[in-house]
Amino acid sequence: MIFATTLALMASLPFAQWRVTAGLLLGGALSLLNHHWLSRSTTAALSVVAHGTKPSIGLAQYVFRYAVLAGVVFAAYKLNVVSLTATIAGLCSFVAALFVEAFRELYFVIIHREEPT
Repeated sequence: MIFATTLALMASLPFAQWRVTAGLLLGGALSLLNHHWLSRSTTAALSVVAHGTKPSIGLAQYVFRYAVLAGVVFAAYKLNVVSLTATIAGLCSFVAALFVEAFRELYFVIIHREEPT
């Protein structure tokens, strides 16, 4: 995701308006933050299953994550700092990362005849 965001930023710097570049940067940063929060909450949920303890993350914290993301995007858009379309494109940087990983696995399976892990 970092590579996809960096590539998009480098491509937009010479050609796009500064608001587009700022939107890509904000969207990419929020996408990374969301991924970090998601992995932490998944780890917490799976530890409940493995250890039988009470979950450390509640439903309110799960919903709060999306409220924070939406609030930051809304505030940046209302302050006319970012392009909303570019911000959404930056938030979708995980899709580019997903495709890169899928093609990498396909390469190893077809060319090197390895089993996917």
